[in-house]
Amino acid sequence: MNDNIRDVIIIGSGPAGLTAAIYTARADLKPLLIEGPQPGGQLTITTDVENYPGFPDAISGPELVMDMRKQAERFGTEFITGEVTSVDFSNQPFTITVGDASYKGNTIIIATGASARWIGIESEKKLMGSGVSGCATCDGFFFKGKEIVVVGGGDTALEEAAFLTRFASKVSVIHRRDQFRASKAMQEKVFNNNKISIIWDSVVDEILGVEQGRVTGVRVKNVKNGSITELPCEGVFIAIGHTPNTKVFRGHIALDNHGYVILKDRTSTNIRGVFAAGDVADPHYRQAITAAGMGCMAAIDAERFLEK
Repeated sequence: MNDNIRDVIIIGSGPAGLTAAIYTARADLKPLLIEGPQPGGQLTITTDVENYPGFPDAISGPELVMDMRKQAERFGTEFITGEVTSVDFSNQPFTITVGDASYKGNTIIIATGASARWIGIESEKKLMGSGVSGCATCDGFFFKGKEIVVVGGGDTALEEAAFLTRFASKVSVIHRRDQFRASKAMQEKVFNNNKISIIWDSVVDEILGVEQGRVTGVRVKNVKNGSITELPCEGVFIAIGHTPNTKVFRGHIALDNHGYVILKDRTSTNIRGVFAAGDVADPHYRQAITAAGMGCMAAIDAERFLEK
């Protein structure tokens, strides 16, 4: 056990966690930030970020998050790398365990993010950022006048398909069932859009273009009759949901039915002194800029809590 009690411990190193670190460090709270197994979060698998304010010529995801990290470090943030294995929020100061080491903090900011669910095929990994994406809002602009595929059948998939028609010449939605799970209103919006076609009862068996280094199409398998067809396209958007990274917090703070942290007021959880920011508590926007904004809010909320 590290007997040094920290004012602030931040769990997570994406935009939310790093922004919280910048603000708490500047407030002379000497934050300890615990980087997870994927430091930087989802930004590290994003190629060009064109919608983050202040970068007119775009910036790569890894570069943006590294600049945030350097900024937090410059103000005195202490970093440790490791995965949180257990937490104890029953008494204050709170206890966070990372492997064999434990740390105590008067306040905790949870910024562990959410992980996009992927199909799980090798070509998907190899073409990530080269035509394969998990965020239409982030990457749709790069597909002007191109044919693309959206995989999924829920509200998120149909919302992304409708959004992508602003840029793409054609959007094909591939769904493994013969009806959507999305709301009726969302379904009507898609059915009435002449840029969108639906491929029912099917899954993406392979994403083509690994040799060329860019998506050239998909191999589609019909789950009912096993037939295989190839569909040319230049982009594949995976929209089969996100999983909040909250497994270690189950039973310790209030989570909703999907595992997202429930916020009582701004960034406060049901445990006084424990705050949450970014995608771990936000299933709606999932943007770097909103995560950073919530990180700022959590930092200020933690600072004011400590003052009291």
